[in-house]
Amino acid sequence: MHISAQISLYPLKQQRLSPAVEEAWRILEENRLDLQKGGMSTVVNGPAERVFAAIQEVFLRSAEKGSLSMVVTYSNACPIETGDRSKCEF
Repeated sequence: MHISAQISLYPLKQQRLSPAVEEAWRILEENRLDLQKGGMSTVVNGPAERVFAAIQEVFLRSAEKGSLSMVVTYSNACPIETGDRSKCEF
């Protein structure tokens, strides 16, 4: 089953936010997930097992570097199987 997840990562008590976000993007890309990067969140699409494993890795690796909050919304209804993944909106 393919699923989508919208992820918002909030590093806490860190001087710079971008290193944590960029590391999260790198992990998601290494897991061969389709990414739609946004200013406040990232949407990923892929096989359910790979999406769940990658998001767990993002959380655990980010937590090693400091306090954080992460909000994730999962959907099995998006992307619509039209081949056009740009139609996925949360």
